[in-house]
Amino acid sequence: MNHKSLSGANLAPNVITVSLRSPSYSVPIQQWHFTDQPIIKIGRCADNHIVLRSSVVSRYHLELRCVGNRWKLINFGNNGTYKNGQPITELEIPDEIIIQLALSGPQLQINLSTNVPEPLLKLLRHQDSDHRNLPGRLRTMFSGS
Repeated sequence: MNHKSLSGANLAPNVITVSLRSPSYSVPIQQWHFTDQPIIKIGRCADNHIVLRSSVVSRYHLELRCVGNRWKLINFGNNGTYKNGQPITELEIPDEIIIQLALSGPQLQINLSTNVPEPLLKLLRHQDSDHRNLPGRLRTMFSGS
């Protein structure tokens, strides 16, 4: 990774944001941001990158994989993963997509970006001002502030 990108020079790292949406209001209630992470695992088990505590979510429900410069969703869940009520086995992820884990499970919104969100950029600059030791994966939850 070219760390100069975080200070504004050159291209920014790839960022994928996964948001847990409120079923009642269709707004994000929790968000995870990942930079330069090739695989993101989502499921009920504690060793996933994103852990969702729902009885309809499998222990290892799905993976988001970076293949080249594109992201792909791969379903492993027993209860399935759905987009607009249609089951997904594998899907190339567009810039913004809303999926549902199981027909009655949690909704996730996935956003792709080559820009680092400003709060995340500030956090990265604060943690390591010379950018030599940035982690490959960074997960944060924003509480709206």
